[in-house]
Amino acid sequence: MAIDCMITRNNNMTSKEDQVSNKSLSFDASLMKNESNIPSQFIWPDHEKPNYASVTRELQVPLIDLSGVLSNDPIEIKKATRLVNEACTKHGFFLVVNHGVDTNLIKNAHVYIDKFFQLPLCEKQKAQRKVGEHCGYASSFIGRFSSKLPWKETLSFQYSDQKDSSHIVEDYFQRTLGGKFSHIGKVYQEYCNAVSALSLGIMELLGSSLGVSKNHFKEFFQGNESIMRLNYYPTCQKPELTLGTGPHCDPTSLTILHQDSVGGLQVFVDNEWHTITPNFNAFVVNIGDTFMALSNGRYKSCLHRAVVNNKIPRKSLAFFLCPKKDKVITPPIELVDSNNPRIYPDFTWPTLLEFTQKQYRADMNTLQTFSNWLKKTQS
Repeated sequence: MAIDCMITRNNNMTSKEDQVSNKSLSFDASLMKNESNIPSQFIWPDHEKPNYASVTRELQVPLIDLSGVLSNDPIEIKKATRLVNEACTKHGFFLVVNHGVDTNLIKNAHVYIDKFFQLPLCEKQKAQRKVGEHCGYASSFIGRFSSKLPWKETLSFQYSDQKDSSHIVEDYFQRTLGGKFSHIGKVYQEYCNAVSALSLGIMELLGSSLGVSKNHFKEFFQGNESIMRLNYYPTCQKPELTLGTGPHCDPTSLTILHQDSVGGLQVFVDNEWHTITPNFNAFVVNIGDTFMALSNGRYKSCLHRAVVNNKIPRKSLAFFLCPKKDKVITPPIELVDSNNPRIYPDFTWPTLLEFTQKQYRADMNTLQTFSNWLKKTQS
């Protein structure tokens, strides 16, 4: 499949006319899972549809054992640094095990995905995501996009590593959904705290693997203002027609994903799609566009997507690491020289986020398109 066939242009952002025509369209998973007549808005172009007729090969991603890293074993740290460098130079994906996040906490986080998404649609819509915003409940992306809608539901909420925001997730659930959801909010607060700490440890590895101080990126992301997303992919009677998530590169800095046992994550490497088989003991880690800019293009933000099936619903937990809003995205001086000149202009994460929410549907060209737009507006 030619890679230029999968570029998603911003012309399928929803216009005012489309918003009017889409008012009658809804994505109620309890109904859509039994629907054999897939609405046209959810049907993807032929060149982007998943190919169920052929076997999708497994992506060979390194499995990095963090136990030695966490115990400061120099041999294990050197090994992990090498594996991270190889993966991030090629495609930006790797797995981590013995990561320090409590297994029961992960299990509870998955349990509450089911509890939330099994609620009646009217209950979930109390947290309805507003157009132009990145947090809240979204039933597919109806109202935001007019075509190639994803076969999924999501709940996204903000997380902050800052001391004065230590209950931000708990407060969100209680404020948005009511007091009966306070326990769920507490679970996701603890989960985000744990995964945020893990992400800072991974930043040490990324710094060392790029030849800069191991603390450089860790310090940059301390006090991070990140995004947590619960993904729910209902079954689909005709999964060959649609996608759970379309092909894109994450605009954020680092994604730490935990999959259930169903599978559906696919990564585009060497001009073909590859699967990443679920491993409950592991987190899937991938580089996003913002870190690609921080590394001056050394590390890759790779195209990926999610497919659905007609047998078992799939769920996943995605933590998107983002810097504080006032942090300037600029590579360390060690990564810029005459042989490696600056590729991307300085920017802040909120500027890129707003670009993807209001002007451009994230795809494989988001960072370059954003950079071109930024240079033009600045000039």
